[in-house]
Amino acid sequence: MRIVGFRVFVRDAGRAASFFQSLLQLRITADGREQGYVVFDGGAGLNLVVESVPPDAPADEQVLVGRFTGISFAVDDIVAEHARLTAAGVLFDGAPEAQQWGGVLATFRDPAGNQFQLVQYPR
Repeated sequence: MRIVGFRVFVRDAGRAASFFQSLLQLRITADGREQGYVVFDGGAGLNLVVESVPPDAPADEQVLVGRFTGISFAVDDIVAEHARLTAAGVLFDGAPEAQQWGGVLATFRDPAGNQFQLVQYPR
């Protein structure tokens, strides 16, 4: 058994596609915007599936949008990437912070309010 993908729920698949493709520079591998989903190549054989939750969906589906995802994006220079994304309008919860284990983290939000992290691992 192996992990092959992660799902993130949004309000608008088109807006999410623009964010993940243009700002985070992920490659689209399946574009189903008309059906409410977009699949991105997450690297290392992993897929990031972004799926729309319609406004009339039940409450138990609505709560899937705008939460901490637990998904981290590894970068070589977190200070530079934080500056680039901030300049592009991406909202961060704060500046990159050194962690006790030696890495650096910065939490950001997509247009739907989902939280992700940039991570720079110790060299």
